[in-house]
Amino acid sequence: MLAFIGKRTVALAAAVLLSSFAVFLIPYVTPGDPVRKIIRSRVAGEVIDNSAVAALSSELGLNDPLWTQFLRWLGHLVTGDMGLSYTSRTPVAEQVLPAFGITLSVVVLTLVTAAMLSLVLGVTAALNEGRSADRSITALTQALIAIPEYWLAPMLVLVFALQLNFLPSAGWNGPASAILPVAVLALRPTSYFTSAVREGVLEALQAEHVVAARSRGLSAAKTVWRHVIPNGLLPLTTLVAVWFAGLLGGSVIVEVMFAIPGMGRLLFDGVLNSDIPLAQGAVVLIVALAVVLTTAADLIHTFLNPRMRSSLA
Repeated sequence: MLAFIGKRTVALAAAVLLSSFAVFLIPYVTPGDPVRKIIRSRVAGEVIDNSAVAALSSELGLNDPLWTQFLRWLGHLVTGDMGLSYTSRTPVAEQVLPAFGITLSVVVLTLVTAAMLSLVLGVTAALNEGRSADRSITALTQALIAIPEYWLAPMLVLVFALQLNFLPSAGWNGPASAILPVAVLALRPTSYFTSAVREGVLEALQAEHVVAARSRGLSAAKTVWRHVIPNGLLPLTTLVAVWFAGLLGGSVIVEVMFAIPGMGRLLFDGVLNSDIPLAQGAVVLIVALAVVLTTAADLIHTFLNPRMRSSLA
């Protein structure tokens, strides 16, 4: 087990390093000269003096070899220095960290909601395999996948914010502000989680130890709670981590539509304004956390799965 954890840790470090290098290359693969973009953000006018470009390039160390620039950028990043925003001229970290906290709150609430709903729906469907409850839940989850967020969001705002006046339509001013965005974002993960839980529970019901427990006289309810549900939840651990990472960067549409000052909105503004340091800061934080979460999910899945744990012992 220790050897497995060591290998996964090395792979994690390598993945974070490679993803950081990919983020570092953003100014070099996007159209336009990054130095001219910096000058244009500071000085009005279309004509830029070539001597100013050369001076700033030297000041920023852009004439150094690429690997030297990357290691210097990585060193600043490790200390929390993400550079200055082109547009606001303020440290990127001062914008990214508060926005990350907001997005993290939305994502956690979304996944908790999706996981709780999928547990109820998935277990109910599996225990009623082939019956009307199973067919209804399967049809419902498949229908939810087809509903796009950009359509659902304005519909919920129209009904619950404008007509019924129950909830705020936009902004981030308290717990009520999270209800509509979470409802929109939880739609798809709930569908996928429900299917995974259903399949996991069905597989667990046919396992030898579950059949043996039932043959020893253990009640159906205790068998489900002790053996079926814990083993049926194994696929959910990996899915939650994958969706966690995806929602961190994929909440752009919802955060823009609901005017939530989170990472998605920040990334959108950075791309829209060609603010490369801001976009870099947002992307590197999202990618690093995504890699860490995926690795953690693999470790948790291995620990919870008795067969995989015994093979690594």
